[in-house]
Amino acid sequence: MATASKTTPARSKSASRTRSSAKKAKPAIAEFDKDEELHAYREMLLIRRFEEKAGQLYGMGLIGGFCHLYIGQEAVVVGMQMAKKDGDQMITGYRDHGHMLAMDLEPSAVMAELTGRRGGLSKGKGGSMHMFSKEKHFYGGHGIVGAQVSLGTGLGFANKYRENGNVSMAFFGDGASNQGQVYESFNMAELWKLPVVYVIENNKYGMGTSISRASATTDLSQRGASFGIPGEQVDGMDVRAVKAASEKALAWCRNGKGPYILEMITYRYRGHSMSDPAKYRSKDEVQKMRTEHDPIEQVRSRLIEKGWASEDDLKAIDKDVRARVAEAAEFAQNDPEPDASELYTDILL
Repeated sequence: MATASKTTPARSKSASRTRSSAKKAKPAIAEFDKDEELHAYREMLLIRRFEEKAGQLYGMGLIGGFCHLYIGQEAVVVGMQMAKKDGDQMITGYRDHGHMLAMDLEPSAVMAELTGRRGGLSKGKGGSMHMFSKEKHFYGGHGIVGAQVSLGTGLGFANKYRENGNVSMAFFGDGASNQGQVYESFNMAELWKLPVVYVIENNKYGMGTSISRASATTDLSQRGASFGIPGEQVDGMDVRAVKAASEKALAWCRNGKGPYILEMITYRYRGHSMSDPAKYRSKDEVQKMRTEHDPIEQVRSRLIEKGWASEDDLKAIDKDVRARVAEAAEFAQNDPEPDASELYTDILL
């Protein structure tokens, strides 16, 4: 009786290249000049101070519902913002305040939405997780885990259909990376060569569960390997590394090669949301990240070491940023609440 020979199915060359590319390539670090370092410092500091103030207002009972802070992850969105061009779209999940600020949305309008006021980006009806700005090409803010990935893929489809040269940047977390619609989106995006950069913000914990306990494979940059989508891991705590990787990924998409995956290795200092005491990790773990890898402190140290800014210069920037955030908080507390008639507007039946 003949026996079948034991052969291993041949791997496609493209799939093999995809699996190994991130591991062979040496991570690039963008060289920042003085203006770029100062821009990154100011933008990340604005996000940090804004989120700290939002946390305070939440504690005072002035912000209701869910509130997910971005403290610690600022380099991811600022680095990508520095690499994108006008017209590129951004879409993300519920940890979205930092993305809005990076897309140049007015802090007062963002904070007013958090407090449910008329001047908020969604007229006070969306809250922390549901804000949008077509003018700034920011498409949310989405409360359903992973829902934005399919929508971001749709933005990429629109870009290709319109031949406008724009790229969609779809952000999601390590927890959402296990959602089924993510892989349906990967398949469609690679099949049709859609210009989408999938940005996985891996902050090590999906709510309170460590990625090692939730994911069979923890190199999330290779989650698109079976579709032939290239990906790489990036130091998401270094804004220079983020910018360099983002420029590469955006160029790949803009040149008609299809989607690209960036796994940003980052860390959130606060709990999953304001109601999370984060008892699943030690204080020493958080403090070690703050001390050794803080994205803002890295830029601050470089500015001082290179003589591009003094301690007084950086204190002045911090003072200006704090004043801007305080103004936003003041507006958000005193702007009127939506009129009752707003209950019947912007409703789809």
